[in-house]
Amino acid sequence: MTTVAAALAAARAKLPANEARLLLGQVLQQAPAWLLAHDDESLDEDALLTFASFVARRAGGEPVAYLLGYREFFGRRFGVGPSVLIPRPETELLVELAIARVGADGTANILDLGTGSGCIAITLALELPLARLTAVDSSAEALRLASANSLSLGTAVRLAQSDWFSGLTGEKFELIVSNPPYVASGDSHLRSGDLRHEPSQALASGADGLDAIRQIVATAPRHLSAGGALLIEHAYDQAVAVGELLRAASFSEIRTYPDLAGILRVTGAVFAPKDEMPTNSR
Repeated sequence: MTTVAAALAAARAKLPANEARLLLGQVLQQAPAWLLAHDDESLDEDALLTFASFVARRAGGEPVAYLLGYREFFGRRFGVGPSVLIPRPETELLVELAIARVGADGTANILDLGTGSGCIAITLALELPLARLTAVDSSAEALRLASANSLSLGTAVRLAQSDWFSGLTGEKFELIVSNPPYVASGDSHLRSGDLRHEPSQALASGADGLDAIRQIVATAPRHLSAGGALLIEHAYDQAVAVGELLRAASFSEIRTYPDLAGILRVTGAVFAPKDEMPTNSR
């Protein structure tokens, strides 16, 4: 019989050790620590076949998160699949900034545009229990997954199918957050690594990657209360362009924030209608 240790040793010829442990742990429904403590445990044929399939799929480039069916975000487990972008640690900055903006006892009406797995909106609902969360996505499959995540984590996020603001006529919010697609359509990274398997509509956005951000910034003023804020995640080299778009759309207090790696990752601004802006503003 093949043991846990032997199965992991064989898998390491194709995968990093940490990925092999995660995949075998998923097969056995055990934590990686259990594998270390039970490395002499024998595996039955079904477990071996399932593990071998996982190893082959991962070696072929399929993301670990899709094989596991989940990804950790802000200390919580979110179900993921090929219909949604895999949550990234750097997106936690967007959540942290939203929390700081609203405050723990804030009652803001918040909109998450392009929610995908729902990780941003659901996390905000849990961290800001008095806030009201609306999350939209154009993908029905993504919304089904976000709904399942909302249910499993015990939140009451309002979910709606909408192409950005198209299904929100007349609605206004104190805060709008978004991690939109922002990769240039010709970027070679889209054809390598995990990105090959993630939904292209959640990644690429025109020749310069800014098409979605342009649409969001141009339309957001109609859906923000005066003094409301917009927070947008973007690529490392887009901060200046995003700031210019916000300024042209009558936003003020424009500021860009770095992630833990020091990369300019999120730009935020306050909506100030022109007739309410200070006379010395530029």
